[in-house]
Amino acid sequence: MSKPDQLSRRQFMSKSAVAGAAVPLVVSSRVLAQPGKPGANDRIQLGLIGAGGMGRGNLKNCTRYDDVVVTGICDVWKERRDATIAEHAGKPKPYNDYRDLLKQKDVDAVIIASPPHWHALMAIDACEAGKDIYLQKPMTLHLAESLAVKAAVKKHRRISQVGTQIHASENDHRVVDHVRSGNLGKISVARTFDMLNMGVEGVGNDPNCDVPQGLDWELWVGPGPMRPCHPMIIKTSGTHSAFMAYSGGWSPCWAPHIIDLPVWALDLGLPTMVSSAGGRYVCRDAGDAYDTQETILQYPGFTLTWMMSQINSYRFDLKGRVGIYFHGVNGTLYADYGTHQIVPEGDRMKGAKEPKKSVPDSPGHEREWLNCIRSRTQPSCSVFYHHKVNVPIVLGNLSLRLGRSIQFDPATEKIVGDQDAAALSVPEYRAPWKFPNEYL
Repeated sequence: MSKPDQLSRRQFMSKSAVAGAAVPLVVSSRVLAQPGKPGANDRIQLGLIGAGGMGRGNLKNCTRYDDVVVTGICDVWKERRDATIAEHAGKPKPYNDYRDLLKQKDVDAVIIASPPHWHALMAIDACEAGKDIYLQKPMTLHLAESLAVKAAVKKHRRISQVGTQIHASENDHRVVDHVRSGNLGKISVARTFDMLNMGVEGVGNDPNCDVPQGLDWELWVGPGPMRPCHPMIIKTSGTHSAFMAYSGGWSPCWAPHIIDLPVWALDLGLPTMVSSAGGRYVCRDAGDAYDTQETILQYPGFTLTWMMSQINSYRFDLKGRVGIYFHGVNGTLYADYGTHQIVPEGDRMKGAKEPKKSVPDSPGHEREWLNCIRSRTQPSCSVFYHHKVNVPIVLGNLSLRLGRSIQFDPATEKIVGDQDAAALSVPEYRAPWKFPNEYL
């Protein structure tokens, strides 16, 4: 594939502190002196790659602010591209091929909300083109992709945010406060899950369809395996989760939001062992994704579990379909997206004080990213942080595929003692697309 030219950006004139910014990006005076960087009174010029529901939503959350202007919209489906352009003043330039958008000097940063099998290549190409990135989850579908994206962001000194917007919620902040307060005592295990009963029919059994008018199917498939078009593959980010090659199944769709909370609250690193079991036991739809998955993630002195079901909706003590349980010696805390509750172990939490607020208020997930584009500090969900959320998910899928546990060395970030697993952790793209091995 062709590589976009490296582009400069307008000079920065201001800094704005961002709550939770975790990984500072040091920019030399030589770089700051370059022309083409947004200053305090300049608007950040945004491009969108992937004009589905999430991409349009992220873009609207950015354009609420006066310091943002949309200059480019890319989608391989003309109908979606044109509809999104019509939503924004100034009529952003239309693009069918994301590489053409990345060549433009009037694009400072891009929101990448394409199907997940495209995430790694688009993110790396954007970094090489000098664009900061807001990358929708899942970050990637393979271990090597996760490592490569992280390396590209570091090498090209880009600002990155992964689209786990629940991270910005006050409910999650309070859960972190409770866990870190020590009130629960030693926590030995956390359990996470997503339960969604779609029935045996799943996403349905519609037959393959003709490629809709205005959809560039060749470019939609891109590095993925070529197959006939199907209405559920292209309908929404939810329905295409039924097709493994383009989504990795249901876990990469939902687990990034849910596993994020224990990884964050407990300050977990990378797992040392991942073991996953499950399969396509009940669902008989047009897809090929598993409908059941149980994953065990081992960390030093701690175990994390992930459970998903496409065919049962039992949600334990919670009203929502998702949940996180922290099991401590003094009590259990359970939470979903909007609520949390503590169940003490007898009187072991007697006299425990409400923890002080330790997580600063978020300005909003997208606003945090915009602030960081100006301050040149990494947001709270940069690829450097989110790599710790992504690796358990991609290794869980790899373990499920192989039918055996995977040993992992967090220090070297390599699979240990399993050459087949290590080989399969690097994706093989459809020609002429090539995996960027130079970032490994």
